[in-house]
Amino acid sequence: MNSSHAPEGTLTSTHWGTYRVQTRDGRVTALTGFEKDPDPSPIGQGIVDVLEGPLRIDAPMVRRGWLEHGPGPAGGARGRDEFVEVSWPRAIELVAGELARVRDQYGNEAIYGGSYGWSSAGRFHHAQSQLKRFLNSIGGYTTSVNTYSYAAAEVTLPYVLGDFYSMINGATSWDVIRERTGLFVAFGGVPLKNGQVTNGGVSRHVQRQGLLSAAEAGVKVVNVSPLRSDVLDEARMEWCALRPGTDVALLLAIAYTLDNEGLADRAFLDRYTVGFDRFRAYFQGEVDGVPKTPAWAAGKTGLAAERIHALAVEMASQRTMISVSWSLTRQDNGEQPYWAAIAVAAMLGQLGTPGGGIGFGYSAMNAIGDNYRGIPGAALPQGRNPVEGFIPVARISDMLLHPGETFEYNGMTGTYPRIRLVYWAGGNPFHHHQDLVRLREAWQRPDTVIAHEWCWNAHAKHADIVLPANTSLERNDIALSVREPFLIYMEQAIESVGQSMADYDIFTALADALGARETFTEGRDEAAWLEYLYAGTRERAATHGVQLPDFESLKAQGWFEAPARDEPQVLLKAFRDDPDANPLKTPSGRIEIFSETVAGFGYAECPGYPFWKDPVEWLGAADATTPLHLISNQPATKLHSQLDHGQHSRSGKRNGREPVVIHPDDAAPRGIRDGSPVRLFNERGSCLCTAVVSDEVRPGVLQVSTGAWYDPPAEEGTGLSCLHGNPNVLTRDQGTSRLAQGPSALSCLVDIEAYAGDPPPMTAFTPPPIRRGD
Repeated sequence: MNSSHAPEGTLTSTHWGTYRVQTRDGRVTALTGFEKDPDPSPIGQGIVDVLEGPLRIDAPMVRRGWLEHGPGPAGGARGRDEFVEVSWPRAIELVAGELARVRDQYGNEAIYGGSYGWSSAGRFHHAQSQLKRFLNSIGGYTTSVNTYSYAAAEVTLPYVLGDFYSMINGATSWDVIRERTGLFVAFGGVPLKNGQVTNGGVSRHVQRQGLLSAAEAGVKVVNVSPLRSDVLDEARMEWCALRPGTDVALLLAIAYTLDNEGLADRAFLDRYTVGFDRFRAYFQGEVDGVPKTPAWAAGKTGLAAERIHALAVEMASQRTMISVSWSLTRQDNGEQPYWAAIAVAAMLGQLGTPGGGIGFGYSAMNAIGDNYRGIPGAALPQGRNPVEGFIPVARISDMLLHPGETFEYNGMTGTYPRIRLVYWAGGNPFHHHQDLVRLREAWQRPDTVIAHEWCWNAHAKHADIVLPANTSLERNDIALSVREPFLIYMEQAIESVGQSMADYDIFTALADALGARETFTEGRDEAAWLEYLYAGTRERAATHGVQLPDFESLKAQGWFEAPARDEPQVLLKAFRDDPDANPLKTPSGRIEIFSETVAGFGYAECPGYPFWKDPVEWLGAADATTPLHLISNQPATKLHSQLDHGQHSRSGKRNGREPVVIHPDDAAPRGIRDGSPVRLFNERGSCLCTAVVSDEVRPGVLQVSTGAWYDPPAEEGTGLSCLHGNPNVLTRDQGTSRLAQGPSALSCLVDIEAYAGDPPPMTAFTPPPIRRGD
């Protein structure tokens, strides 16, 4: 430590920051920012008032209907029934018995263990890893592939530029952007609220400093987004307020302009890319008879043709960094924005240069653009899954509603299995999935839903068996992310609340009951696993030139800081220096502006090059019955839906509900005033929000952050699907395309009206009815 006085409190790490935990008499009283973090996130404070609050699940619970009648489709009872407290031995008996029944009668493919979510930041107590290791120890499960965050990028980039994760981990550093970039064109903005988090734990927040230091050095930032708030005003930001979902049209017109003005770098295209002429034939109109001119794009985007032309010329006149947000992938045809942005970056000829080229998700997570030598941590081994079947992660409702039907994905055809048992730990599908009314219907279909949870959110309320998991403050762990500079020893701060247990201890008891204890535990308890994982991490770090201290020294210090890189990081520098010696991990080793592989799949919506297709729902739709476009983006006061019941998240609500930002031009004719209750609706659902009238959004656009706990009314006939303001009752549950089948939540049209009368009371933060005793 730099000070002679060590800071007070144990250290803990979360996906939104590292904190010192203050306790008194065995209770947490405060979390204070890690002394090495210059810009700590206030999100961490949200746990203090709820850790032992009324929504804490303090004992195993079983839904009364399931307990009395046994497993089977719930017929609407999940999410409405009362719960019965049972003992741990009884809970283990019930869960182990049901797993054995399903496995023996229907096979392990009837168990779904997708369990998507961001629970603990620790390497050992990572809920998904624990669940998957356990299910593999008893014969396997049906799993999911890709993520809700950027599924379209995960699938598309390997055909065009290479592995997506190597692109975000190798992002050009903010230091380089500050020194070398002239123009930073941010498609989807650079939203600092998103940059509060990193999967695996944040130790030092850098996004605010990175963006503002670049702006102070003279870098011009162009915010291409329907939301002005996607870039700080202090960042010398110019706002291009295009229609949502039209980034591809803008990029095609930029490509057209670069080509027609003689500004494309043909030498770069010839040496480093393949397939440009196929793309050129498309944007010049030789394929479909429609040249993708600035005037054409103006009709799609709502931007002036002159502004589009000027932006293209400006990008070619200086060192330009094109930044594409992760949100661009979460829309109809979400594979196309990244592909089009890569093509434009290639035409500019600046890929691999300091401060030029492309970046994927600046401020989508905190560590993108930092300049530290990452520590590749060892992960909990999950074993082998003998079940070969899988689904794209966002197709869960389709799977539950349509077993036996086929789906197309990434050049193959799969079949949805008949799922009898869903086992979920460390996530909340009633947050991150789309069309929650449909998901709620699908959630009634399995025989049994088992959840590990620490608080009564919608995920827990819609389960049959709820096993109380403890939190990161109630166990020991190690946190590190390959994208963060610090390795943190997470020391247990308090004893487990109530009867809650670590996921590992729960699974150990279940494995014991199912005859798989040795396979699951390998004879190790928590302490032994932490030493095992740390030893593996030390070995990996050494191969990357980082010498970690021994485990006892780490525990005593609490943290270890990785050294900075010897040279600032520049994405694709090695490839640019010598593309033959350092080929990309694409089929050709080059940037594939046209992909023979993707074209060979025969998907009309993905012909193998960047392609515009009118979204199913967008403001340009002539037959739209709902006239406003809903942007359901990431929240500022929490990560996803975590800690929504905590004080910090509640402080961001208006009149207890999620705010909806509406432009004055859209509010006035509807009689909507700032602070008034409003109803958002379309054919899929409806929700109550509180209006915030502001010109921070483009006319025709509404913005509601995700993360409000889903709160369906207890009785029918209210005309509402959620009383709390969860926008995912409105969003579409359709894949981006047959290529990636990712979520397309941001292609969503709605309408809005002032809510007449007094809004009904919310129940999102009310526990379900509970009958105590076994």
